Formats: sequence, structure tokens, C-alpha cells
Amino acid sequence: MMQTARPLSALGFGVGRIGSVLRVLPDEVAIALSYNGTTQAVMMATPADLDDFARGFSLTEGLASSDEIESMTPVETDRGIDLQIWVSDAAEARLATRRRTMAGPVGCGLCGIDSLTEAMRTPPVVASSLMFSADDIMQAVADLTAHQPLHDQTHAVHAAAFWTPDTGITAAREDVGRHNALDKLAGAVSRTPGLAATGAVILTSRVSIDMVQKCAALGAPVLIAVSSPTAAAVNMADAAGLTLVALARPDRFQVFTHSSRIAEQRSAHVA
Repeated sequence: MMQTARPLSALGFGVGRIGSVLRVLPDEVAIALSYNGTTQAVMMATPADLDDFARGFSLTEGLASSDEIESMTPVETDRGIDLQIWVSDAAEARLATRRRTMAGPVGCGLCGIDSLTEAMRTPPVVASSLMFSADDIMQAVADLTAHQPLHDQTHAVHAAAFWTPDTGITAAREDVGRHNALDKLAGAVSRTPGLAATGAVILTSRVSIDMVQKCAALGAPVLIAVSSPTAAAVNMADAAGLTLVALARPDRFQVFTHSSRIAEQRSAHVA
């Protein structure tokens, strides 16, 4: 398997000095996601957790659920990795319809989007009575720092993690792309049915519409981000029944939507 990071030399400049430095940098490779022999999307991503990536991308983009994925094989080529995903007949029929209406090249986070309407789609409403305390939110953010080994090496990747009040962070994934990190996390969490409804997704990145759509598709009721959301993402989260927490730090945060899930004091957690 391709490496996720490697040391490279650079020329370092400082006040009154110049010299050679060695930095560990994250790798990114072209990863094609192919379904039943036909490529659906190509993403630049960190070559790790590829099975989670395949499952998460399939889920959050509405292509196939976990139980519709029959097999996944990563095939290395001289130009990247082809994730060969084989899905059920029902999923293949949806994919065939989508390919016939595909509008052309797409941008970051919108791979495989068929139309402007699809890009702005409102995901299914997240229904959950799960409650978090303010302390829970701040603890979740504080816990994230211990689950970013690639960031510690390179300072150049995003992370997505899943946190529950009872167990803390149960899964964390890193990638050069913020969407890829979230897709990899979604793939990991989706392996346990019902798990997504019991906790919160934490992101190191800003929150855009597509990140809200992916989180809602996973079924997590709370999305916590250390950066800011876009105005459109706030509107989308509100429509999706998602509690959007942003600008989160270990000592403060702001809640933009569905604040009723956040209590000032700790209380019983009911999913």
C-alpha cells in the first residue's frame, strides 16, 4: 500500500539565517471509486482506510448502503488507486440512472452530483432525542487532539471523529481532504448499526453544505466543528434537524441550530 506521509527537504529562511530543513509531508494520490466496473468519481486523497472510504462515500453520496456493497478491492496503478466496488443490482440500477443524467465535471465535495437541485438536496431529517451538556461538547473537542497522528507529523491534514458521552471518541479518520476524512469516518461508524444516532461528529474543518449533507446521511444528530460554518450550511442543518456546533474549543463553542439538544448541565443521555 502507498505511504501516507514522507520526509522531504526544503530550504528554510529565518531572520539572519538560511539552511536546509526536513519536513514530513502528507501524501495524496488519485483514488478512483469504481462501481461494478464503471468509475463514478476520482478524488485526491490520503491512501489509508480505503475500505471505510468506499463505504462512507457510497453512503453519504446516496450511492449504496453498507448492506448493498458486496465487495471492495483496492487496485494500485502507476497513477493512483482504483477502488473497485461491487454493489447489488438495486444499487447498480440507481447508479446507472445517475450516470445518464450526470452534468459533467464536478468540484471538491460534489463528486457525482447530477444537477444543481441534487447539489442543494435536503437530506432526511435527523430524529434523535439525544442530549449533550455544554461540558460534553467541550470535552469532545479536547479529546480530538489525541487522535490526529498524521496531523502531528505533517500539520497538513483534516480529521473527523465520532464521540459519544459514554465512550468518548470511538473512531477517528484523517485525510488531506476534509470531505474524505468525513467519508472515511462515516464508513467506520456505519459498520455498527445504530451507532451514529448515539453521538456527535467532530470536524477540524469549516462546515459547508455538503458536510452537513454527509453528516445527516450518516444519521448523527450533532455536528461539532472547530471552524465556522457557511450561512447556507446553517440553513441546511436547520432543515435537516441537525444540531450544528461551530467555533468549538475546549473552553467555548457556539450553537447555530437546534440548540435544544445542548443543556447547560450534564443530564441523562437518551438516544
